[in-house]
Amino acid sequence: MNRVIHSGRASLVTLIAALALTACGQEQPQEPQSQQQEAPPHPVEVTEIARQDIPLEKSYPSLLRSDSEVTLVARVSGFLEERHFEPGQMVEKGDRLYTIEPDLYQATVNQREADLQSARAELARAQRDAQRFEQLLNQNSVSRQQYDQALAEQRVAQANVAQAEAALTSANLDLGYSNVTAPVSGMISLSQVNVGNLVNPGTELATITPLDPLEVRFQLPQRDAFELRRQLGNSGDASEITAILSVPGLDGRAGSELEGRLDFLGSRVDTGTSTVQASATFANPDGTVLPGQFVRVRIEGLKRFDVLAVPEIAVTQGLMGPQVYVLDEESKARERTVQLGEVAGPWQIIRDGLEPGDRVVVGDPAGLEAGTVIDPQPFEGSASDVVEEAEQEQAQEQAQAAEAMQEAGGAQPAAEGEEGAQ
Repeated sequence: MNRVIHSGRASLVTLIAALALTACGQEQPQEPQSQQQEAPPHPVEVTEIARQDIPLEKSYPSLLRSDSEVTLVARVSGFLEERHFEPGQMVEKGDRLYTIEPDLYQATVNQREADLQSARAELARAQRDAQRFEQLLNQNSVSRQQYDQALAEQRVAQANVAQAEAALTSANLDLGYSNVTAPVSGMISLSQVNVGNLVNPGTELATITPLDPLEVRFQLPQRDAFELRRQLGNSGDASEITAILSVPGLDGRAGSELEGRLDFLGSRVDTGTSTVQASATFANPDGTVLPGQFVRVRIEGLKRFDVLAVPEIAVTQGLMGPQVYVLDEESKARERTVQLGEVAGPWQIIRDGLEPGDRVVVGDPAGLEAGTVIDPQPFEGSASDVVEEAEQEQAQEQAQAAEAMQEAGGAQPAAEGEEGAQ
């Protein structure tokens, strides 16, 4: 009897336990349901893109040169008597630089002047004879042949005067060449010939390099040249475009950049390089930048017209290539593969994949997934602000991660010490 009661109680206990387990099993699925409630919309900045004009800052490498640089050469023969400058000094146009035996050429000028006076005197005599023979011919006192002879002597005398004048002019030129002067203003180099040496026409003496202004020639890719010409329109005035000259190695120093103007844009494309030649002029009053240096020319004022662009931070890399997040009608994030164009500062130009009116997530897309409900916030800042904010957040995260690693590294030896003590 007792066995029956115990069996009944055991059966009852077993039944209650089974019911309890069943109840627990029915309640367990309810917990995830409460935990799987939809997450609140993710607030992020969103903008409706439209076509706009985007300014570009393009830079191009170039070898700096001075197109007004002059190599001085002797134009007469003689001994180099004097040098009137110190190497490396600034000379002005017209300054006397060298003297090459001016006394010798002055003597030649004096001789040519005397020859000219003699030729003129002979011409005066021949003119008087011709006039006298003309009167005698009218009186039938001389023959026609004698008169013609007098006219011929007059013409010869005139030719001798012209020849003497030409010789005097040549002598004066040589006398001028004996004093070598500066054809341009600039910095003069070391002298190639020492005083006392014999020089001949063509002997190189020194080089004068103008430092202010400087002209820089460089090559524009044909697309940049076409866009620039389109921007200039009918005016064609390239001086509207600002050019900045940057010298590698001087970055951050005073005077490491010079501001100038684009003064030439070529009208043909080089078939070998697919580039268009351009030049810019820069004021260099302090002589900070010297010809022969490798520089970069940055063009400001260049634009891309009527393009679609998003902040560069909004572009991520997906399985199908570059992508951005756009919002559908339900404000859910959707991935959109795009074709990228140029980077214009903080902006990324989009060639294909977006249409005007698309709502694009312009904030940092980190943590976003396709299907995430977005609480769109108005985009009131600028692309540069978005990029700067994202970079600051990334720097803070890296700093926090570094601090955590340092703390973990410092805590590990203490734990080992405690374990050893135990």
